[in-house]
Amino acid sequence: MIKAGEKLQKARLEKGLSLDDVAKATKIKQSFLSDIEKGDYQNLPSTSYAQGFVRNYAKFLELSEEEILALFRREFDDEKAYRVLPKGLEAKNEFPIVRLKIGQTVFIGALVLLAFLGYILFQYRYAFMDPPLEILAPRNLTTVSSTQINVVGRTDSSSTVFVNQNEVSVDQNGNFQKEINVFPGKTTITVKAVNKFSRQTEKKIQIEVKIGT
Repeated sequence: MIKAGEKLQKARLEKGLSLDDVAKATKIKQSFLSDIEKGDYQNLPSTSYAQGFVRNYAKFLELSEEEILALFRREFDDEKAYRVLPKGLEAKNEFPIVRLKIGQTVFIGALVLLAFLGYILFQYRYAFMDPPLEILAPRNLTTVSSTQINVVGRTDSSSTVFVNQNEVSVDQNGNFQKEINVFPGKTTITVKAVNKFSRQTEKKIQIEVKIGT
């Protein structure tokens, strides 16, 4: 039974044409033309390319396109794998696309999980550590000349602050201030921050009040 490639090759030789001549005229790679003549269709890029190359080759040789395509379809195995890369690189192209997609999905899922865990740890970090507390004024071991002291500081915005056991409001940035009255002489101001997990940080500021005479 004659094959499509054999009929094309016979017609080409009868016209005294080389594969290079046909390649230049049809713009089909010489190696693809050779594969068609040998019936090695699996070496062509895809099913549609194989059929198109065979049709153009037949048209160029002035053969019946339908007859050649009928022979082609009879011998063509549509389920064969196609190679796009050169044979020397073929092994590198055997990594399954499905496995690659699964790997990408797992990687993205792991990133999402890590981001979620990071968010949870950030939100609940003060369940394992005491809240921050910084006293900006007055400074420890300083002397003041007024019995009214403005206590200013900073902590976590979700913490509750007490100045000498009096609750103080904290703004959204964690800043707070409280004006208190003190007596002349040495005195200690106690500032305490308590977070929602009942962990607390306490600082004591010692000052001396001297009223001018």
